[in-house]
Amino acid sequence: MITQRIAAALAGTTALSLVIAGCGDSGNQSPSSSGGSVSSLSVLDYYNNDPDKALVQKGLDSCAGKLGITLQRETVPGDTLIAKVLQQASSKTLPDVLMLDNPDVQQIAATGALAPLNDLGLSGDGVIQGMNDATSYQGKLYGLAPVTNTIALFYNTQLLQEAGVQPPKTWDELKAAAKKLTKPGRYGIAFNANATYEGSWQFLPAMWTNGGDETDLKSPQVAEALQLWVDLVQSGSASKSVINWTQGDVKDQFVAGKAAMMVNGPWQIPALAKTPNVKWDVVTFPLNKPDQTPVAPLGGEAWTVPLNKDQAKQQKAADFVKCLNSDENEMAWAKARFTLPTKIALLDQYAKEVPSMKAFAEQVKTARARTGKLGEKWPDAAKVIYQAIALALTGKASAQDAFSKASGG
Repeated sequence: MITQRIAAALAGTTALSLVIAGCGDSGNQSPSSSGGSVSSLSVLDYYNNDPDKALVQKGLDSCAGKLGITLQRETVPGDTLIAKVLQQASSKTLPDVLMLDNPDVQQIAATGALAPLNDLGLSGDGVIQGMNDATSYQGKLYGLAPVTNTIALFYNTQLLQEAGVQPPKTWDELKAAAKKLTKPGRYGIAFNANATYEGSWQFLPAMWTNGGDETDLKSPQVAEALQLWVDLVQSGSASKSVINWTQGDVKDQFVAGKAAMMVNGPWQIPALAKTPNVKWDVVTFPLNKPDQTPVAPLGGEAWTVPLNKDQAKQQKAADFVKCLNSDENEMAWAKARFTLPTKIALLDQYAKEVPSMKAFAEQVKTARARTGKLGEKWPDAAKVIYQAIALALTGKASAQDAFSKASGG
């Protein structure tokens, strides 16, 4: 059961593997603090393509230098990492340092393969609550993430200005703006509503912001959120093709001027920078009611320490993970790949230094971990979510009935 759920969770978040900038290094603990005889560590991650692979390597090497060690790094494709981790766990050949997508940390911790970081002198103090929720299991911390990401609402500043439209702050404003911005050859908004975990990920800002909860997918709040997606598509403000689009496809529509707004993440900013004719900005996800707080899902990878009978090596691995999460490196990696520091105290300064990330810096403060409430059962809920979206957008069920139908009753 755990194996199936982990594989499913990872399969749905492959796009996010491109998001976390230089998850590589940073040091707070001196090389002599523990395990002085340890001269090398093995590392496993899924950054197997450049530029991410090289960026991570640079960060890892920086930390290795600070700790006086060498590294043996292995990278694998994102969709094969969990299978490899489970095989290594069974054969007791796990690396000294293991990177995991944050929704997978609890599930791997549940297998007993990871060392609690609290026992090795690390803590999640000062880290955004959503990330601590994602990387903790049964009251203990198992991973630390140098950087994170989330999603918000991009808009074409020129198109909105020409239409006399202000960036929407509420769902009503969003629907009105999308309708006014829709012209022949251009939709007002684009988003990913495909039947994958990525489609569920993009739906979460609407569901969570409205008070919906994955522990009760048949609630009126969840149905209202789905009705928003239905209204945007049925009104013609969003393409019916959203049921097939990936987040990359959504970005392509926006870049091509075929969508005036889009729900997406900061990992698209490098691509947007290559099209300087498209002027854009970002706001937090709109609210259904004025007293609500925008809540979006939390992305990003965490670095963990597998259990190791060699206590000196295990402690050195923990020192390395701590090094990966220094203030200096969190800021550097966040800037390098348009991600966000995970420490609350760094977010406001980061937003000042990288203005294009201001909305994401605000959004991430209240962002939630997908596994925060359901743990290893999250993939089951995510499947119901994307199936319900497909039923509603294809007219096979109403927004009010879609979740009941998707869950089998």
